[in-house]
Amino acid sequence: MPLVALTGGIASGKSTIARRLAHHGAVIVDADQLVRDVQQPGSPVLTAIATEFGERMLRPDGSLDRAALGARVFGDEAAVARLNAIVHPAVRAESSRRFAEALARDPAAVVVYDVPLLVEARIGDPWELVIVAHAPADVRRRRLVELRGLTEADADARIASQASDDDRLAVADVVIDTAGTLDETLQQVDDVWRRLDEHISARATARRA
Repeated sequence: MPLVALTGGIASGKSTIARRLAHHGAVIVDADQLVRDVQQPGSPVLTAIATEFGERMLRPDGSLDRAALGARVFGDEAAVARLNAIVHPAVRAESSRRFAEALARDPAAVVVYDVPLLVEARIGDPWELVIVAHAPADVRRRRLVELRGLTEADADARIASQASDDDRLAVADVVIDTAGTLDETLQQVDDVWRRLDEHISARATARRA
């Protein structure tokens, strides 16, 4: 089971890449969805968040008020570190469980961990391939403003709050340049898939030999 990490900064086109890989047959494990799953009402993670940051982080129905939590920790490195110390271990445990589950279903599956904070969280699992979705900051800023309705100042703040492009590129085995057209991006993804497919075929041949 090739275990692939897919990462990229905000508005880098990472989701487009994940969808294309899923189209080819990859099993996508979405880190953002895992975060939501481990923060369900009644979970130990949500209880710890409410204890650390106050009950006002909860909605009347007991679910997490994501906007309130985001406003509380954004720009506060110490608060972000405390939040990460609560959330990241639970996400790591759940991601490992889902990787194992995918392997049990299909030992030859290509499992892609769609994880925006690969660098920030220092996730050092033994990836067979790390794919980085990359577009220059000015391109991502424009996308945030034009497609998501952020102000330029808010867009810059979101970009600055994440790992630098240099830090992400330093961990990349493959860089997919998403600054061009959609077709150009998809062609690069298709090329990566062929590389993975060849890798799987070679490994299967080696096992039979």
